[in-house]
Amino acid sequence: MVAWVKYVLFLLVALLLAIVATPALTESNINEEKCTYKDKQLYGKVEIVESFPDLEIKVVDSFPDLKVKIVDSFADDCGEWDFVESFPDIKVQFVESFPDIKIKFVDSFPGIP
Repeated sequence: MVAWVKYVLFLLVALLLAIVATPALTESNINEEKCTYKDKQLYGKVEIVESFPDLEIKVVDSFPDLKVKIVDSFADDCGEWDFVESFPDIKVQFVESFPDIKIKFVDSFPGIP
């Protein structure tokens, strides 16, 4: 009987922890109105770096945080990126795990889905 009560109590505590932790895991720091992530704009001139990035990015095929369209100039709308090698608005590093945001490259309709 005591073992059963301990088991049920353990399950209740685990369920409570799962409920409390869920908003922290799904919470996004993307400001949809300003198209920023932690005050870093998600559009403009972008430089790819290997260290000290402003954002760590993971490219995905589904459920992105941001849809990105590569442009050659005038990257002034949300999700439009112009890749440059100097004087960037933002520096990004492509990673496979623990990204700040997940992106998907698109040909049209960039921005926050």
